[in-house]
Amino acid sequence: MTARLLFNEEMKALDQEIVRMGDLAREMIKMGVQAFLENDAELRTKVEELDRQIYLAEQAIEKHCVEIIALHQPVAGDLRMVTTSLKIITDLNRIGRYGQDISELAGNGEGGKRMKKLVAVPLMAELVMGMVNDAIDSFVSRDDGKARGLYRRDDEVDGLWDSIFRESLTHMMEDPRNIGVGTHYILVARYLERIADHSCNIGDRVVFMVTGERMDPYAKKHHGETRPVRRPDDHDLLPTEGYYSTHLSEK
Repeated sequence: MTARLLFNEEMKALDQEIVRMGDLAREMIKMGVQAFLENDAELRTKVEELDRQIYLAEQAIEKHCVEIIALHQPVAGDLRMVTTSLKIITDLNRIGRYGQDISELAGNGEGGKRMKKLVAVPLMAELVMGMVNDAIDSFVSRDDGKARGLYRRDDEVDGLWDSIFRESLTHMMEDPRNIGVGTHYILVARYLERIADHSCNIGDRVVFMVTGERMDPYAKKHHGETRPVRRPDDHDLLPTEGYYSTHLSEK
């Protein structure tokens, strides 16, 4: 088998490892929200078990990436694929951790019966799980168009976060007994909103991996449009094999 074919096989294996880590992250979100809504301490324990699995998955993928760099010495687009993998697993680990944070609000004696359950929470959870799924799909399929589309959906998640925040405050002001559980609903919505942000981070990394261009952070969320950051002039560039240097004033 040629070096190129061997590298391609390594990348296919790496893609599948990241897909499995993404599955773990989504499962932690799903179970975490369910544990919170049903006040299920036993389900919270299961999420804790998944947290160890996703930690081990991150360590294994990081090791695999380092081995690929050491053995194949990739450059340009190949190097971007490997380094993007290293970045993505950090986001997936944080996504899973937020799922555990949500589950930790279950089984604490607060219950939830003094305040009606906010229907927007399950909806928000479904949206962010879909974003995580599409973020991983955009990486595996090398689809920068799907990656860019994540920002439009993030606006919808932000709207639900604002709605849950306002509704929770209303219930808390109406009855002080709702302060504890209302605060927990606000925290859950905040964690879900951060998961959506991490999904967008993955999308951002995919765009760079595919195109070699950085997305403009100030243009990402204006009507879902994105544009690449201006690259420095050619005489400002260093030979970085697919990467380009950025002046400190532009960071």
